[in-house]
Formats: sequence, structure tokens, C-alpha cells
Amino acid sequence: MQKYQGSMVALITPFKNGKVDIEALERMVEFHVANGTTCIVVTGTTGECPTLTEDEHILAVKTVVDAAKGRVLVMAGAGSNNPVEAITLSNRAKDVGADSLLHNAGYYNRPNQDGLYAHFKMVHDNTDLPIFIYNVPGRTVVNIESATVAKIAQFERVIGIKDATGNLERPWIERNLITKPFIWLSGEDSTAVSFNVAGGVGVISVTANVAPALVAKVQNLTLEKKWEEAANEQLKLMKLHKLMFKEPSPAPAKYAASLLGLCSEEARLPVLPISQALRDEIKSEMQKLELI
Repeated sequence: MQKYQGSMVALITPFKNGKVDIEALERMVEFHVANGTTCIVVTGTTGECPTLTEDEHILAVKTVVDAAKGRVLVMAGAGSNNPVEAITLSNRAKDVGADSLLHNAGYYNRPNQDGLYAHFKMVHDNTDLPIFIYNVPGRTVVNIESATVAKIAQFERVIGIKDATGNLERPWIERNLITKPFIWLSGEDSTAVSFNVAGGVGVISVTANVAPALVAKVQNLTLEKKWEEAANEQLKLMKLHKLMFKEPSPAPAKYAASLLGLCSEEARLPVLPISQALRDEIKSEMQKLELI
């Protein structure tokens, strides 16, 4: 289970002329293997999963799996507010070789806590891969409460959580509620070091799309309990973390990746290209960090 630790990238999905750019995806996998990323999380929020067709979704997962060749773990975003769709995506992701699944729930239909539990139970009981809960109330509107997380964690193949709430007391609370081995991953770059103090062992990072070695350095320092050094390195990255969300994600990350020659900055509506002012800020910060 502890293979899931350190710097994991919430991978952007590159497009070229409206289609998934396979060559760019393969290029990005090599980039992450070379720069210390431990797991590639594909077809998640940052991967623009809401605007991928089912076939595009699975194509992206398969491309990353094939390119990774077992050198890094591949976690497939397979979440949906419809458990039937979530099961379909999960089983197709398994068929193309994904190692694990990332599942959110709740957006638009806004279930209560019992409904969230029932959703995850249905997904768990009809799939085979290890599952990470994804709690991101800023996007799904509903919050998976810690007591519900603990209840869902009782399922055999629910092995961890990506917590994007920004609430740093949650790992402390959940560690008192969950007795089995369980993996806490931060879903928010700017609080990742503090999250690891509370028991986290890694981050699923947007910034890692463009600064994987630097994000990996921070995470590795936390795993070595070198908190002061980790804090100093995190401080250097804070402006870039914030710039990645200054305008709707993943457009800022895609522009930054384009500066590295990884892919085009093309995103899908309703996400628009970023402003010139933000382009200038991102380019300047990447130069400061010696990324370009």
C-alpha cells in the first residue's frame, strides 16, 4: 500500500485539434518517470474528465498505462455522480491495465451521507481494483464527512483518500476512526506539507504537471521527516501553486506545460485560454524556478 506515496501528478489531458494527443501523453509519461513522480493520476478533474467521451477517457488511461510500462503506478479517475457510469469506467480502466481507481461522488444530485455510502458500496461491490475516495466539495458541493469516510473505508478494496477539502484536521480525525492500514493523500498543493504533518504520505498535484522534480523533492523531504527543509522548499513553490488556479483549471497548467514543450495549451469548453496577464506571471515564475 505504501507504494502510493510521494509526488503523484493530477495529469492534464493534452489535446491537438480537438482530439486526445497520444504522442503528447506518451511524452508526459516519460517526463514524469524521469522527474520522480510515483503515480500518474489520469482522467481526473485536471484531466478534464467531464468533457471526455467514454472512449477518450479509456484511450487516455490505456495510453498512459502502455507508456508507463510498470515504471510508475497509474491511478484512473473513474468517478461519476451516476454509480452505473462509475462502474463502467472502472471496469474498462481495469481492462486496459490501471492499477487503482479514484472515485468522487455527489455533484449535481447532492446525496446525503447515506447516499454517498450507498454509492461507494455499489461501486466497490461491482469492481475489482483498489479504490481511493476523492473528497472535493469545492467541485461536488457535497462533503464526504469523516465519519462517512471511516464507514466507506471498511470496504476491503477502499485503501485511501485524496482529500481536497483543505481542512487540515481531517487526517487527525480520520486516523482515530479508521483502524485498518489506510493512505491519506493531499489533493491540494498549497497545504500538502501541513497535510503530511497530520498523517498524509503524498500529494496528487496539479503543479507537478510542470514542476515534478520540485514537488517530488518536497514530498520526499516530508517522508524523511525533514519538516523544516520541506517547508523551505514548499515556500519556493507557493506562488506557482496559486498561479495554477488563478484562472479556471487546467488552463494555467496547460499553458505552463506548453512552455516546456510537453503539449499544446488547448483545453475544452467551457474552460477558456488564460489571460495574457496570467501568461506573463506563469512564465516569470517558471523562469524564477529555473523550469524554463
